[in-house]
Amino acid sequence: MNDQQLLRYSRHILLEQIGIEGQQKITEARALIIGAGGLGSPAALYLASAGVGHITLVDNDEVDLTNLQRQILHTTARIGQPKVSSGKQTLERINPDIRITALQERAQDGRLEELVSQASIVLDCCDNFATRQAVNAACVRYRVPLVSGAAISFDGQISVFDTRDTQSPCYACLFPPDQPFEEVLCSTMGVFSPLVGIIGSCQAAEALKVIMGIGAPLQGRLLLLDALQMEWTSIGISKNLQCLVCGQPH
Repeated sequence: MNDQQLLRYSRHILLEQIGIEGQQKITEARALIIGAGGLGSPAALYLASAGVGHITLVDNDEVDLTNLQRQILHTTARIGQPKVSSGKQTLERINPDIRITALQERAQDGRLEELVSQASIVLDCCDNFATRQAVNAACVRYRVPLVSGAAISFDGQISVFDTRDTQSPCYACLFPPDQPFEEVLCSTMGVFSPLVGIIGSCQAAEALKVIMGIGAPLQGRLLLLDALQMEWTSIGISKNLQCLVCGQPH
């Protein structure tokens, strides 16, 4: 790191648990963020501010007026622009030292696997069950840690799935892909604006911890937030040996 970077990240470097070594790990990391909306906005902002060296934003949507109540990467002037282009502009203004790749597409199949295989860490900030399952499967296949978040109405959840540890559960251990799942969308249910900020910020925090190998990430735990009562609940998650994605052959 040069003198400007040492100054920019000095408040991280002052932390005993991070120091120059930890900050160097951050600057060398490659984060893949699936979704540049409510969760992806705060997650990307904090990862960029923290100095993650290469951030790839993936989203096939455009900025809409209804997004601006919570999706803080974007502005009124950018309505109609691709979300990833808007996000890239915002992040580059915050930290010009890092590299931002903006992909306006729905990453799936071989393309998703290609992106995951190149990442140090993946943040699932999407809003649909099928994509979450596909992202999880790719992360399991390439043994890339996954930070998964979700938010609807006043309820949020977050967990870390890191199958580099053979005892760690994956997303499919918690939500089996072969079981019925009722999809609930913000467009029909609504979402409390600060909720996505809280969960997305937690995703950034967990991602940075995993990148640096510090603290106790939310591996094997599902953290639930009731923002109406501002109550957190932690639930233990065990690996399912019969899991269709990460379980042992059976």
